[in-house]
Amino acid sequence: MSVAAASGTTRGVAQGEAFEIRAGKPVAPLPGERHFRNLRQLTFDGENAEAYWANDGRRLILQRKAAGMPADQIYVLDLATGDMQQVSTGTGATTCSYFLQGDRRIIFASTHHHGEAPPPVVKVGRGGYVWAVHKEYDLFTADPDGSNLRQITDTPGYDAEATACPVSGTIVFTSVRDGDLELYTCEPDGSDVRRITNRSGYDGGAFFSHDGSKLVLRSAFPKNAEAAAEDKELLMQALVKPSQMEITVCNRDGSDFHQVTDNGAANFAPFWMPDDQHIIFSSNVGGMAAAKETGDHSLARNFDIFIVDQHGGELEQVTFEPEFDGFPMFSPNGKYIAFSSNRYGKQRGDTNVFVAEWVE
Repeated sequence: MSVAAASGTTRGVAQGEAFEIRAGKPVAPLPGERHFRNLRQLTFDGENAEAYWANDGRRLILQRKAAGMPADQIYVLDLATGDMQQVSTGTGATTCSYFLQGDRRIIFASTHHHGEAPPPVVKVGRGGYVWAVHKEYDLFTADPDGSNLRQITDTPGYDAEATACPVSGTIVFTSVRDGDLELYTCEPDGSDVRRITNRSGYDGGAFFSHDGSKLVLRSAFPKNAEAAAEDKELLMQALVKPSQMEITVCNRDGSDFHQVTDNGAANFAPFWMPDDQHIIFSSNVGGMAAAKETGDHSLARNFDIFIVDQHGGELEQVTFEPEFDGFPMFSPNGKYIAFSSNRYGKQRGDTNVFVAEWVE
């Protein structure tokens, strides 16, 4: 699959005025990373992830957990200066932040209204890596500096993973309000909630295409009835096992839902390439293959960034960090890509945010 075909146009993507990123410091791409030019490291300690662009292309919003912090909080990073401002309350736990249409408001999920301490994670089930989908999470919007905070969901159970349509401003989010993890849309004030997916198993982490017509997401496809039963059991404990998730696509109303990847790996964090025909995402498909070949199961923790056509087919590998690369997102003008990585960490487990010019 030709990356030139995947990124040769920025149809439907706003073309902002010229802007130079000066935040952070220059670092070298790893061997084989031919699509990166002028790579810069933007954060330098702790766990920094899910860095998503403002519509003006001048800021990123991200979640961060550093030494002494009991849980992730939300920050806005200025790409001209490198200044980073906390915009969540500093209490509870937060996740999945995003700039709304026009950059006048931001959205994120938080548990702070249920108490200052983050909710405890209780691991129940048959072992293996799990994510917590805390029932205390609700969606909040705020001004970009964190002021004028407003709660827009209040149903029992998990409401999180919100992103916004760049055309209409409609929000898509993940919720367990009907007993399973499904996609929903609503307006920025929380009104007009509509269910988008309706299938057994997790559907979430969705992004609109640049033209607003489609959604790309990650979906669970359990191998058998036993695995499906385990997923339901874990969900009752507010947990999800993400080891087998595939990239899927549907229209914005949920129609034409179809599977894109089919490799049995942990595929996640999909985002549309600027042409709205190809998808960039993170996967441990290579790590799982290496683990099977060598018997070293630790290799399955290796995640890299890949590109695939929206209808499936051969993957193209973009990054080559031996541990973790994920959460890729193109800038609104298609010139830059932001992602999170374990590369160049001060200590094992550090995840930092990077940005690079994209080269076809």
